[in-house]
Amino acid sequence: MKNMYYKIVLYSFIFLVLFGLLMIYSSSSVWALFRFNDSFHYVKMQSLFIIISLFLVYKLSLFDLDILYNKCNKLLFISIILLILVIVPFIGKTMNGSRSWFMIGPFGIQPSELSKLTLIIYASKYLSNNNMRSFKDGVLPLLFILFIVFFLIMLEPDLGTATIIFITILAMIFISGAKKKFFYLMFILGLFGFTSLIIIAPYRMKRITSFINPWNDPLDSGFQIIQSLYAIGPSGLLGRGLFNSVQKEFFLPEPQTDFIFSIIVEELGIVGCLIILFLFSSIIYISIKCSLKEENSFKKYLLFGLTFQLAFQMIMNLMVATSLIPITGVTLPFISYGGSSFIISTISIGIILNIIKN
Repeated sequence: MKNMYYKIVLYSFIFLVLFGLLMIYSSSSVWALFRFNDSFHYVKMQSLFIIISLFLVYKLSLFDLDILYNKCNKLLFISIILLILVIVPFIGKTMNGSRSWFMIGPFGIQPSELSKLTLIIYASKYLSNNNMRSFKDGVLPLLFILFIVFFLIMLEPDLGTATIIFITILAMIFISGAKKKFFYLMFILGLFGFTSLIIIAPYRMKRITSFINPWNDPLDSGFQIIQSLYAIGPSGLLGRGLFNSVQKEFFLPEPQTDFIFSIIVEELGIVGCLIILFLFSSIIYISIKCSLKEENSFKKYLLFGLTFQLAFQMIMNLMVATSLIPITGVTLPFISYGGSSFIISTISIGIILNIIKN
């Protein structure tokens, strides 16, 4: 049975990656030709990321996870140092309003993506060794670490990634058996905190108002949402056909990243949407099922945390594309163009495959 689960997750992942490469070409070819005089520019870059990632997946599927268990404190410490360095002027690179990148030649590295992984690994070890029924001795120390990482990411700022990390760790604490009144308290504090974050940053408030009614500002804050809905709305069952998107023709900005789902639905319709949901659901269902059966507590929490993070990020991306939540700037795992996010997601799959197989 484990061998069958392993193959389903592996093949679903590979299909999503290859399908994503095809859709990256379809969605980015016009922009790539305009910017770089090469319609395959983003495909070439993504192909490099895929080669690196498949190598990492293979190695991690055979990796001794006891090493992660023993080294997780150091890994988290390194990721926190990187989060501090990236917000230092002249060290971190500002892109799209966020100082969240280290640039190495043409490649950008996001420490916040690494922190998603290292914090889940650390939390898995912590939860396996502590009684989470106690708030002071169990929940509070982990919550302190979570708030440090959350605060540093918000200094960039990157609310989308910070939200994914925050909700994922809370979900891990929830399955560890923490008392329910803690989550009632966190809901109230979280509601107050996110409201404050929105109020103090005018651009976030602008995103909220454009989400409520994007046609109030159709040429600025509401532009992306409107163009995304124009892509999805008339798609029908089979869409316009592969490579026949209209919105990628300089209407929808950066269609190969956060809004690639919109192009997929525009070209492949409801059928394309259902294929993606089926493949993601297969990975999520099998991984959660294996997590519930896992006897090693560290691997149990690790498998759940990595799976929940991928699932939550996927759901956030689809909800943004369909205007169910404001724009967050998170990518669609395995499909969107990108280096750091893509590689971290595939590292997660490598670890997931390792636990399922063993």
